[in-house]
Amino acid sequence: MRQRHQVGLGLLILSVLAGCDGPQSVFSAGGADAIQLNHLFTVMLAGAVVLWVSLNGLFLYVTRRRPERMSRKLAEGVIIGGGIVLPMVVLTSLLAWGLSIMPEQRAQGQGLTVRITGEEWWWRVEYFPPGSETPIVAANELRLPADARTEIELRAGRVIHSFWVPGLGGKTDMIPGRVTRMSLEPLTPGIYRGQCAEFCGASHALMALNAVVLERGGFEQWLRAEAAPANAPEGAGRTIFFREGCGACHALRGTPAASAVGPDLTHFGSRTSLAAGILPMEREALVSWIANPGAHKPGARMPAYDHLSRTDLETLAAWLEELE
Repeated sequence: MRQRHQVGLGLLILSVLAGCDGPQSVFSAGGADAIQLNHLFTVMLAGAVVLWVSLNGLFLYVTRRRPERMSRKLAEGVIIGGGIVLPMVVLTSLLAWGLSIMPEQRAQGQGLTVRITGEEWWWRVEYFPPGSETPIVAANELRLPADARTEIELRAGRVIHSFWVPGLGGKTDMIPGRVTRMSLEPLTPGIYRGQCAEFCGASHALMALNAVVLERGGFEQWLRAEAAPANAPEGAGRTIFFREGCGACHALRGTPAASAVGPDLTHFGSRTSLAAGILPMEREALVSWIANPGAHKPGARMPAYDHLSRTDLETLAAWLEELE
């Protein structure tokens, strides 16, 4: 029986440790801000351990090691020293140190500004290069340069959201009618998963995004390509797109489709995920999404196109994949 308990405890510890890694783990830090927050957690945890051990050790001492009657002076000394002075010194020290590192979490960006707006249930992403007032519009994916601090401007459409990419930094609320800000300094190139961290409705848990960190040169090359018009070739797929009225909600720069109701699709095919991070960018997933978005994301405003034939759905999906 004891051996079985030990095995169970070992499996529990392994399962907990397995959850401490991955693209959406605070312990898989790839940015200066996430590293600082991990440091903050470690120091706060150490302070909590000091308090827990000290207070419980004192309790055990007076109840088990020295249970006899104490003098009033000694008893008051134990209560004041262990119950007031020690917690005050530890907590005040932790608070002062924590406040001292807060400015680093709100440091100014170094030129590039990214405006992210939380919609229901997707992300509108706009890039403002230094000196530019005209945004480069994208959606449902954030790309950032490594070794540079980027200003992040956060807004919300109809309901409160919260922007959080654990591997890059802390979470910040997005409130309708207000502009909140943060900045991020990624260090390690890679893909980090983000998530809305504030309940925002039926598909809150299905509102994610990939944050792709690129080397500086690769990011600048990507940004130039992202600013270009859509590569929307003539053909059956384009015909279906405009015939079905997709341009009434989506924009394709360089074409008559110029709506901002839904996500911008100008370079849709170059993204790493589909439907705000919940589906892989694969043909079958795209066909299924177009046919019935509500089956994947309850409450999604995009109408179902299940009246289209399988051939038309695959033709449209193939054409959208070419929008790189």
